[in-house]
Amino acid sequence: MTGKRLLGRLTALAVLALFLVWIFPRVKNLLRIVGLYREPPPMSLPVPVQGIERYQLADTWGGARSEGRRHEGIDIFARRGTPVIASTHGVIVRKGLNRLGGRVVGVLGPGGWYHYYAHLDEWSVLGIGDWVEAGMVLGYVGDSGNAKGTPTHLHYGVYVDGAARNPYPLLNPLPPPRPPARGPSGSPRRRPGARRRSAAASR
Repeated sequence: MTGKRLLGRLTALAVLALFLVWIFPRVKNLLRIVGLYREPPPMSLPVPVQGIERYQLADTWGGARSEGRRHEGIDIFARRGTPVIASTHGVIVRKGLNRLGGRVVGVLGPGGWYHYYAHLDEWSVLGIGDWVEAGMVLGYVGDSGNAKGTPTHLHYGVYVDGAARNPYPLLNPLPPPRPPARGPSGSPRRRPGARRRSAAASR
């Protein structure tokens, strides 16, 4: 084999190796994304701000916003720099700046649901194409975008087939209060051990 032919084959192998290195993570993510669409969507989600409990949340869905918009998400207030964590596993498909959300991150999760994190002060080291697990840090609470100068918070949104969905019931899936039990006559049932008041006491 001549030197030129050997050099040509080595060059071809090097190009092929570089192509495989470039294509492998993309194919891997494509397979992961297909798998995410096959997974059932979540029935509940953890609060995506570290240290914030469910009872501290307020349902801000549908509130009036500038330019005639309605609020498509929930605002979760916390101190600047508080870690913002992934509410589900998935693939980061967006990381960048926009006019309204400022610094944002978007994660594609189970069922193909898109999870949107906005008004971040800073991003974490994770980037587009990275796989995340629930609880991993995506960024830090801030007031970027059109929230500048307002109390620092995370705007968290969930989108299903491109349509916004209220995330509050998923973040705070508390059961409705149970009505008091009633006796056969329809009157409220007395607690065990409760005594009927005497006629004299009721006068």
